[in-house]
Amino acid sequence: MGKIIAIANQKGGVGKTTTCVNLAASLAATKRKVLVIDLDPQGNATMGSGVDKYNVAATAYDILVDEKPVAECVIKDTTGGYDLIAANGDVTAAEIRLMECFARETRLRSMLAPVGDTYDYVFIDCPPSLNMLTINALSAAHSVLVPMQCEYYALEGLTALVDTISKLVAVINDDLKIEGILRTMYDPRNRLSADVSDQLKQHFGDKVYRTVIPRNVRLAEAPSFGAPAMYYDKSSNGAKAYLALAGEMLRREEQTIVEEVNA
Repeated sequence: MGKIIAIANQKGGVGKTTTCVNLAASLAATKRKVLVIDLDPQGNATMGSGVDKYNVAATAYDILVDEKPVAECVIKDTTGGYDLIAANGDVTAAEIRLMECFARETRLRSMLAPVGDTYDYVFIDCPPSLNMLTINALSAAHSVLVPMQCEYYALEGLTALVDTISKLVAVINDDLKIEGILRTMYDPRNRLSADVSDQLKQHFGDKVYRTVIPRNVRLAEAPSFGAPAMYYDKSSNGAKAYLALAGEMLRREEQTIVEEVNA
């Protein structure tokens, strides 16, 4: 089965969608088979993939509520070279409808099971809150990638997320772990950024990616053109950073496999 990674942070505006779209595109460029699931009703990952969220045949709603097979909801024509499950305002209603469903916390996990071997990576773009959609994502995922800005309030949000993950491990998904913590919108000239970055490395050690995503105009512009940064401006620092992150993830995977073989 491929690796299912939820991209989550209970604090908004930390670069979850930017990370989801650009990391997925970077891994797809290395010939990995990648699926992006947009679980945010704002549909930003959908639009950032070059897909009109107002004109899609199916969304995550159809999977979660109507139990429509994932394979029938996939959009293959994206600018990032990955497959996509779209989202729009309909997904807001999914959260309400799920309250009426049996095993509502694990609905996404059940629906992804038949396509587990189809993809090398599945990235789930979560809403910026701990609601039933996010719980479904964390229930289905093998791990959580946490994008965060190096600022005080973001550090508080990370503490809350780690607490949430611990509770979910005990109740719903005992395999869930932190995949990595990604420093986003990083400004090396800012003393606070450096201080928070140091605190992260002290508390989380190797879980903090060496790759840092800088503040970058091209990264911010790319979604309005419906494309990941590497296809909008491949020479930009933002595009290069996400390619470096993809490389770091792949090296970590290889190292884990080697350690398991030698164990």
